[in-house]
Amino acid sequence: MTNSAQHDGLPNSAVSLGEQVAGIIERLPPDKLSLGELLDVFSDEGLLLLTILLTLVFLIPVSIPGVSTVFGAAILLVGVSRLFNRPLWLPQRIKDKALPADRLRPGLTAGLVWVRRMEKISRPHRLRFFVDGPGQGVINNLAFILAALLLMAPFGFVPFSNTLPALALLLYAIGFIQRDGGAILLGHLANIGTIIYFSVLIGGGGVAARELFQRLTG
Repeated sequence: MTNSAQHDGLPNSAVSLGEQVAGIIERLPPDKLSLGELLDVFSDEGLLLLTILLTLVFLIPVSIPGVSTVFGAAILLVGVSRLFNRPLWLPQRIKDKALPADRLRPGLTAGLVWVRRMEKISRPHRLRFFVDGPGQGVINNLAFILAALLLMAPFGFVPFSNTLPALALLLYAIGFIQRDGGAILLGHLANIGTIIYFSVLIGGGGVAARELFQRLTG
């Protein structure tokens, strides 16, 4: 059994998050890779670092077909494994899904700027209540799962629909690793912002559909 403290560990705590992620990106194969191959790089202790890596392609204005579902599902299952204190399990179909490494590498590299920005504002052991308060572990992991579900929502064609939940996930991952309640609080706010944004999109779409229906039937 793997506990959340183990999940929060870093493969090499002497190296910054940005440097670790950059090193992983440099070691990606030149043409194709699978999520299973990425997982081989990480132990259960590095799942949050894996989450950071998987969010990067959603933080820049680049669309890579098929990535949202595969990465979103993987991040969702990372959250589930944390919630139930179990090792990560992924369906073989998701693990074996071929990903375009040649397109991923530039996107991941461009997204590194967000990791470095978050590192600059993150402070270990800040606002500890949001990390160690009563029931906070369950609340934070449920919020992490919610952000993953929002990332998988079918709004990928809408600007910022992937960026907002990916930013929440990045903040949660850094907050869990650094034990930084401030980053976790910002992650909660990003989740709320995503829900409001999606509500506006759905509401606006409903109004537009109703007006179109009235014109067609009027």
